[in-house]
Amino acid sequence: MNESLFPAPAVALAQADVPVWEAVRFTAEGLVPAIAQQHDTGEVLMMAWMTRETLAETLTTGQACYWSRSRGKPWRKGETSGQRQRVLDVRLDCDGDTLLLLVDQDGAACHTGRRTCFYRAADASGTLATLTEPLVDPEVLYGPGGGHP
Repeated sequence: MNESLFPAPAVALAQADVPVWEAVRFTAEGLVPAIAQQHDTGEVLMMAWMTRETLAETLTTGQACYWSRSRGKPWRKGETSGQRQRVLDVRLDCDGDTLLLLVDQDGAACHTGRRTCFYRAADASGTLATLTEPLVDPEVLYGPGGGHP
């Protein structure tokens, strides 16, 4: 892990010299969910999947790299769109089955051109309302057809 990107916590509650690979509980398919959160506002931006390899790349480069299930290959966030995520911290939940990435997001995190993928809210009747409009047209970011379906 790059120490300048991922500093040690100010207060360590317990010495835990456990490699992240031993602590993460990957699914049978070799995946773990990863939630990206804007580091300074707490805004939840998106959820994606990671493999051991994409987690290693993320830790090494400080740039978010996920696993695209639809394409069956690594997905380097912002490689096509320019909407990159600089990863400042990687945390593992208490069960070891979900990662939290604290990121500095450039522009839109969502393939719809919105800042966050969580742009719809359900009311008590279950009706969805759109909370935010796109920051940028997805076709500008990804070309004809926009992001993924």
